[in-house]
Amino acid sequence: METHTLTTAGADLVYDVRGPLPTTDGRPPLFMIGQPMDATGFAALAARFPERTVITYDPRGLGRSKRKDGRVEHTPQIQADDVHAVIGALGAGPVEMFASSGGAVTALALVAAYPADVTTLVAHEPPLITLTPDGPAALRARDDLREAYEKRGWGAGMATFVAMTSWEGEFTDAYFAQPPADPAAFGMPTEDDGSRDDPLLSDRSWAISSYRPDPEAIAAAPTRVVIAVGEESANVQTGRTSEATAELLGQRVTVFPSHHGGFLDGEFGYPGKPDEFAHRLRQVLDGAS
Repeated sequence: METHTLTTAGADLVYDVRGPLPTTDGRPPLFMIGQPMDATGFAALAARFPERTVITYDPRGLGRSKRKDGRVEHTPQIQADDVHAVIGALGAGPVEMFASSGGAVTALALVAAYPADVTTLVAHEPPLITLTPDGPAALRARDDLREAYEKRGWGAGMATFVAMTSWEGEFTDAYFAQPPADPAAFGMPTEDDGSRDDPLLSDRSWAISSYRPDPEAIAAAPTRVVIAVGEESANVQTGRTSEATAELLGQRVTVFPSHHGGFLDGEFGYPGKPDEFAHRLRQVLDGAS
């Protein structure tokens, strides 16, 4: 693996290349992106594609990629510009892309803005909460998450996040009537750690979850776009946002094994099924539905 830094006006973008460039088999490189997950989250999945040249990177302001623009919020359009710049620096585009969570939102913005960059996009569980029928209630739940984090710190915020993302179905009065999530019940610290800048728990990533893809621009692009959802996510928020995103784009979701982190092997908590996930991803990239 070789690590490179691309210096732009707004950030120093760090990315990793596993395998030769240009590729030896003539197939596009496979680019994997997340948000707020950085490149470390794709180590298990990348290792399961030894035959491919795999690119991973740290989005600006996360991991090793340092911001120089004086901003703290994460926006899909800026992230899309960054990914476009990295693809250009590779000199081996267009690429195939697997993008998960906020990275899937960035990827949808990328296809709309730079349609020649990606041949096939597998967008896994984009958390586009305003697209669901209960969008206003989802925004209220997001407000409550930030309030818990602002008032009581990381443990309280993360416990609220788990409660929110594991809630099944729409956010009803029953959801909001629950007592505050107890971090101790999830094995999380109860003391306030003093942080207020976590990209998952603060409002810094609200532009991502509030983003609305441009279906006309995506339809006009030559990119094959697949909206993927984990089989365990069917009735929780990211499963419902995946269904809503697919509907917006005039398609149906493609089911993958496991959950929102189904490609992880346990290094970040609840393990997925990385072997089965990689097998399914390989099938989809090869053209299966």
